[in-house]
Formats: sequence, C-alpha cells, structure tokens
Amino acid sequence: DDGLGRYIERVKSTFPVGLRLDGIKIVVDCANGASYKSAPEVLWELGADVIPIGINPDGFNINEGCGSTSLELAKETIVSSGADLAICLDGDADRLILLDEAGNVADGDQILALLASRWAAKGKLKHNTLVATVMSNLGLEVFLQNSSIDLRRTSVGDRYVVEEMRKQNFNLGGEQSGHIVMTDFSTTGDGIMAALQFLSIMKQENKPASSLINQFTPCPQILRNVTCPIDFNPLATDSVNCTIKKLETDLEGKGRLLIRKSGTEPLMRIMVECEDDFLLDNTMNIIADEISQSIKNS
Repeated sequence: DDGLGRYIERVKSTFPVGLRLDGIKIVVDCANGASYKSAPEVLWELGADVIPIGINPDGFNINEGCGSTSLELAKETIVSSGADLAICLDGDADRLILLDEAGNVADGDQILALLASRWAAKGKLKHNTLVATVMSNLGLEVFLQNSSIDLRRTSVGDRYVVEEMRKQNFNLGGEQSGHIVMTDFSTTGDGIMAALQFLSIMKQENKPASSLINQFTPCPQILRNVTCPIDFNPLATDSVNCTIKKLETDLEGKGRLLIRKSGTEPLMRIMVECEDDFLLDNTMNIIADEISQSIKNS
C-alpha cells in the first residue's frame, strides 16, 4: 500500500540535496499512464508550480493524444499557461521528451548530450563514455567528439543499451526516443528521474529551458518504412547489398545509411542522414526502390 510513497521518496533522493524547484512552473504530461500520480507529486514536493495533464487513465486512453508520443496537448498547455518547461512522459514513464517555454522540443539525443557534457565536466561520467543506439543522430556524435566524450553505439532498443552499460560499467545511456538510463540511480530508464537531472542543471546554472534543450544541431535525417514479408529479408540479396555498398561509399564522411528489418512488424526500416539535401533524398530513393524491387522479385 505504501509503494507510491516509497517510489516518490526514491525519485526525490536523486535530486541534489538542498536544491529546490521553487519559482519554476512545470507542465507535466503523464500520458494517462503509470506516472499519473507520482510525477506531479514529486515535482510539487520539490517546490514546483505544477500543471498536470494526462492524469485521468480509464484503462483505454493511455498515450491517447497525450504524452511523449503526442506532444500537441503539452505544447498548447505550456504556451497558454506561460510555464517554464513541459515534461512529457510515455505510458509506462520510462521515456522523456522535454519542451521549452516556447514549445520547442528536446528529444532523447539532446537530453543525453546535455547530461553527458555536464557529467563529464564534473568527472561524473564513467569512462567518459555515453552509450546510445545506431538511431541516435550524427549531430550527437559530432557534439560528443568535440567535447572529448566517447560514444558507444548499440542495436536499437533500451535493453541493448543497458546490456552494454552493465558490461562496461558505463553510467549514462539512452535512445533518441527518450529512454534515458542512469545506472547511478536506477537499473532501468526512468523518465521522472531523467527530468529531475535536467531540472537540476536548469536551477544550478540559472538558465531557461530554451538555452539548454538545443545542445547540437541535428544532422538532417529521413526515416522510411518499406512493407516486407516477414519470411523475406532483402538484406540477404546480392542486389541490395551491392547498392548499399555503393551508397555508403558516396556517403563516406558526409552521412550515414542504416537499414534493419523490424523484429515486430512486416517492415524494413531505412534511415539516411546527410548534410547535403540532394544526396540525402537521392540515397533514400535509391535504396527504398532497390529494396521494394527485391521484395517484388521474391
């Protein structure tokens, strides 16, 4: 019966001792999910002026038009209320997306960049390394290189991030989608704990959210899904592999090409990153057409 209270106290214990959130107005979108009671309570007990939304779960409306996967409600609320920040969690509250006072979005890559740079400066980032997946933006990689921070990439999925962190004793990792794993505080991702780390930097540096959420300029990125039978893998065909090798040569030093077969849906997922708009679009069109043709010929 006292699980909620114990959890709230545990989350609050990750916030710096003596620091308070007095004077900060925060919109917190709980996605009608797991955090609908705990997240507003944590922020209120730390002194914030809290505007909670997505706090009326009925067993069916989780993530429905709210939360980290649907940001419009939070954007409207932060602008209309004059709040300083919006914390958007997903249904099970392990994912975090932030909005600044104007409604601009910070995804997981931007949050990871901020935490990694500040932790590294304080000597708190173990082995001076951040763990992220192959989906994290190339701009994050460049930012970390310029900050003398190493980046370890894993397969897509927070389970792979956690595995790499445990194997090498790293303490910060996550995904572009907003999973932030901080093993100094928890064994898994926790959106509220991650939000408190952002808020602690905001308070300690006395800066608005808008000056913290854009740590790097993202490299232009295109994502596309191609429908594919579950029992066929285009990556096993010579024609697709030859096309990939040629495109990767063209992109060398300019961008990245990532193709993977979905483990849960009948889809091939394609990602292209490149600063050159023409090369970006052309690469996507060529590989998507080649994959579609290989599927048709199968």
